[in-house]
Amino acid sequence: MSKKLSYQRGLGNYLTTEARPGSLPATQNSPQKPPSGLYAEQISGSAFTTPRVNNLRTWLYRMRPSVMHGPFQVIGGHRVCGNPIKNQTLNPNQLRWGTPAIPTQAADFITGLTTFASHGSIEQQRGAAIHLYNMNDSMHKRYFSSADGECLFVPQQGELRFKTEMGVLDVAPGEILVIPRGVKFQIELLDASAQGYICENYAAPFRLPELGPIGANGLANPRHFLSPVAAYEDQEGKHEWIHKFHGQLWSAPLSHSPLDVVAWHGNYAPYKYDLSLFNVINSVSFDHPDPSIFTVLTSQSDTAGVANVDFVIFPPRWAVAEHTFRPPYFHRNIMSEFMGLIHGVYDAKTPAETPTSKNAGFVPGGASLHNCMTPHGPDTSSYQKAVDAKLKPEYMANTLAFMFESRFAWVPTEYALQSEYLQNDYQAIWQGFEKQFK
Repeated sequence: MSKKLSYQRGLGNYLTTEARPGSLPATQNSPQKPPSGLYAEQISGSAFTTPRVNNLRTWLYRMRPSVMHGPFQVIGGHRVCGNPIKNQTLNPNQLRWGTPAIPTQAADFITGLTTFASHGSIEQQRGAAIHLYNMNDSMHKRYFSSADGECLFVPQQGELRFKTEMGVLDVAPGEILVIPRGVKFQIELLDASAQGYICENYAAPFRLPELGPIGANGLANPRHFLSPVAAYEDQEGKHEWIHKFHGQLWSAPLSHSPLDVVAWHGNYAPYKYDLSLFNVINSVSFDHPDPSIFTVLTSQSDTAGVANVDFVIFPPRWAVAEHTFRPPYFHRNIMSEFMGLIHGVYDAKTPAETPTSKNAGFVPGGASLHNCMTPHGPDTSSYQKAVDAKLKPEYMANTLAFMFESRFAWVPTEYALQSEYLQNDYQAIWQGFEKQFK
């Protein structure tokens, strides 16, 4: 069992922490001589002139400046790609994938990282990418960061320990973690293997959605978000920094661990959130509400009310509405939806009879993609079960699905479209509907 970690509470708070007492300067951000012989370094997650309410920056007090590294060299032999995806024709078909197998060879986070879909433009700082990670080994003396966007991790299997420049966080399935753009980190396995999803957000940083008519309470509460306390490594020797820049992976040699920050203060730091703390708002009369009521975090676009990307969950909840169809209805919409399943059963899809087969349905660790104006909805079995059901209060306990929803169409990579886990008969689940009009 791993040692229980300490955290700081609050999303967007200005935080102050030191691993050794007296390491933070008393009054100035960058004094002439920082305490303890440290170097002052600022990391900014927004433009310097961004309004105060959205301005993101943190002062780091570290043993060595970040600029102490060897030259970057582009590296190959990986399945991470840039954006936009070249030579790929976007098609409107409904797509669904099963669960990838655990690697048979040693694979750490970087080796087991695969780009699955993307859209927008890294250069123009709009859009996002979806990656899958599949690992059976910890990162040893190598570290990762992304200059392209912040990374929202959604673990599906296996607990992970994230060692970051700002401190250490443990994240398990049922929780999420956001690593800000440019922050270095290393991942250690706390279980034999781990799989999960990543949304790399190129645009405005994730934030809590406005509550509107919901009022003061509901959805995710800022006090439930946790950031690390300062922790540092004082290690010398051969280390490697893998940096994602404009869609490419670059490697730079280091003579020390880059996680040497002894103290820091600011509002630009990693954070985690326990999805079981989400306060679900649902219908208590009739009609199935829009999925926007399940939004945990949103990256806003330049159009009010239209997200660059939303992170939405469908957690355990009560279904109590009367005289209505409870599962998600048949629909087409302008948003594009990439869905994953963390555990349990999604209420619009029938559980697979043979969960180990290639075409096993919507299974934990799998995914589905319904792009803009592509029709989708419950399969025939789920539909019939819903229309025949007696509408009594029901607690939906065995479920935790999520969605990366965006104004832009998700473009699957060649790897995703040629994957052995692509379910070629996905459209068959809707072909059993019979004409009942009289």
